[in-house]
Formats: sequence, structure tokens, C-alpha cells
Amino acid sequence: MKQNILILLASFFITFSCSVDNKSNDISDENVISLWHLTSASGGISGVNDQFSLGIIGWVFDDENGTVTIENNNSDSGKEDGLDSGTYNYSIIETETASFIIVDGIELGELLFTSNNFFEINQNETSTGPAADGYIYTFQRTFVNIEE
Repeated sequence: MKQNILILLASFFITFSCSVDNKSNDISDENVISLWHLTSASGGISGVNDQFSLGIIGWVFDDENGTVTIENNNSDSGKEDGLDSGTYNYSIIETETASFIIVDGIELGELLFTSNNFFEINQNETSTGPAADGYIYTFQRTFVNIEE
């Protein structure tokens, strides 16, 4: 099953925003994708703190076409896991102080890169000001070699 997920995601071979710096020299850029794994969702009215293993929920961004493909294999309906599987249009709003991500016309929240391999979407911060009771989604990047 995990191999099927990787094959599906590997078919969308575009990286998101950061260059691929930390891979071995024998793999060319066009054979590697950045796979962003949702690793946690916290906050909300009930104060959830849901954790996910790598490979359960993956996002692959295609900057050229402005789409994000999500493979959501969370089977626990009690966990907050964001968006369902599918391909969505996305864009980024840049202000003087922050960046915000829009998915299918809906602003999800502030986009914050905490390191080269981690980012967060904070629904409590929007381009129009603070919000309440939103979630904070944390993502971790891995690299997938799509060449056999």
C-alpha cells in the first residue's frame, strides 16, 4: 500500500519552494520530488493534538501548474487531518510580514517555514488579521527518488 502511495505521488514530480540541497550527488533534480507529510494537527475549539506517521498524509506541490496533490490515508475519523485526497489549485498571498496559502479559493492560514524541511499552516493567522480556534498543521519534507 505504501508503495502505491509513493508511485501515485511520484507521478507528480515537482518540488515546492526550496531547492533540493541535501541529497546525494548521484540523483539528479528531475528524478526527485519533495513529499510534504502532515505530521501533526493541533488547536481548534477542543484543543486537539493529533500526530501522524510519515506516509499517512502527503502533499506534493506543483508550482508550475499551481496545484497541490494530497494523498490522505488517515483511517481514524476522530483525528483532524485537513483536506481529503485530491488535486487542488493553490496560491500564495505575500504581505510585507507574512505569507498565506490559499487552497481552492479558501485561505487556510499563514504559511511559516520553520526550517528547510518543516513548515506550518497556522489557521489562527490570516491575511485579514488574527482568527480564533483554528488549527496549526505541521509538515515535514522527505525526498523521493522517482527513478528506479
